[in-house]
Amino acid sequence: MSAPLHTRPHPASTGRTVTRLPWWALALPTLAFITLLALIINPSEAHAAGGEPALTHIVDRVQQLIAR
Repeated sequence: MSAPLHTRPHPASTGRTVTRLPWWALALPTLAFITLLALIINPSEAHAAGGEPALTHIVDRVQQLIAR
């Protein structure tokens, strides 16, 4: 005895999925990346770095590693 064949009631999808992101889903990570990159390249613009010597030391160390 053979098993009955089941056919699909609807045609198969084309595989195209449309995903729409809100504007901030791309803008905020991009803004954060650019801000951090600017602070690494030019830490003199970092106003908060003046009060925290540990952060200044880390930025200086990263600059030394990049300069090599």
